[in-house]
Amino acid sequence: MDQHWHPDHFTCAVCEQPITTKKFHVNDEDKPVCSECHIKVYVKTCFSCDKPIFDKCVQAMGANWHEDHFLCGGCKAKLIGTQFMDVNGAPFCQKCYLSKHADRCKGCSKPIADKAVVALDAKWHQMCFRCSKCEKPIMKDQSYKLDAKTGKPHCVKC
Repeated sequence: MDQHWHPDHFTCAVCEQPITTKKFHVNDEDKPVCSECHIKVYVKTCFSCDKPIFDKCVQAMGANWHEDHFLCGGCKAKLIGTQFMDVNGAPFCQKCYLSKHADRCKGCSKPIADKAVVALDAKWHQMCFRCSKCEKPIMKDQSYKLDAKTGKPHCVKC
């Protein structure tokens, strides 16, 4: 930006206010931008604290985060480099997700971490969806009936 300006004409390309300090930035169109607008427009903002990120930036869940602010919504552990789950826009470590947010198995009431069997308006671990009489797992292509007394499934043979 090798130009000469009248002081009144040296204005920010974003807010159009005069730039009165020695510190300013230049945008992609080679126009001056005041420091305040540069931060608002060109610097990424942390999803957690809504402040500019000048150092390393974590990009996750469609947002930007300070490294120290990308934390589990439950235990507050740092999540960089770990597996996490998105719960309504908040990251959770696997342990907190399983204990607080995972679907529960209708058969054993424990959290379901893997694939679930969806049957009888409920979710089940694959090994928990079994005949209530012979205890054999009911496979996905296998027919079953509902025991009217217990409300549990049983295979057609039983």
